[in-house]
Amino acid sequence: MGARTSGRAVTLHVLFALDEGMDASAKTDAASQVGVVVVPDGDAALQKYFRSFEDPEVHEEGVEPDARSFAETMVRELVGVLPRVDEAIRKASANWRIERMPRVDRNIVRIGAFELLERKSTPRAVVIDEAVELAKRFGGDDSPRFVNGILERIADESGRPREDRKSRRPPPR
Repeated sequence: MGARTSGRAVTLHVLFALDEGMDASAKTDAASQVGVVVVPDGDAALQKYFRSFEDPEVHEEGVEPDARSFAETMVRELVGVLPRVDEAIRKASANWRIERMPRVDRNIVRIGAFELLERKSTPRAVVIDEAVELAKRFGGDDSPRFVNGILERIADESGRPREDRKSRRPPPR
């Protein structure tokens, strides 16, 4: 598995933990307040996640340095624009409130939406394919289709063109 693919999986784990904390604080602290945005502490979540790998009894293998660096950067950047990412998801998922999406799917979509909106150098097809693979690995039976559909809409709405999918075969003679 490549460093970026592994880094996306780490990002999913960290976002999942952050999301759990945001859900709890939203229910207790902001339940009666309208329009409150809970900003997660990405650095604290990253430290907690990577600290778990320091105990050899918990994990035999650590996280590759390149995957760790990719995940750290992605989590910090994504948390910084989370309201924008969530708004794009809301617009693309007319029949699904973001709060009602399964937590795994929601965070996979957040990763893909972030890359589509903020990392223009990563091709659209790569972003969506990587997200679908995460959904196959960590989500439910319907997760890959759900993730693909939402991200295709976000890509279309954000002006990310579909790449030409040219055949690798040489032209006929």
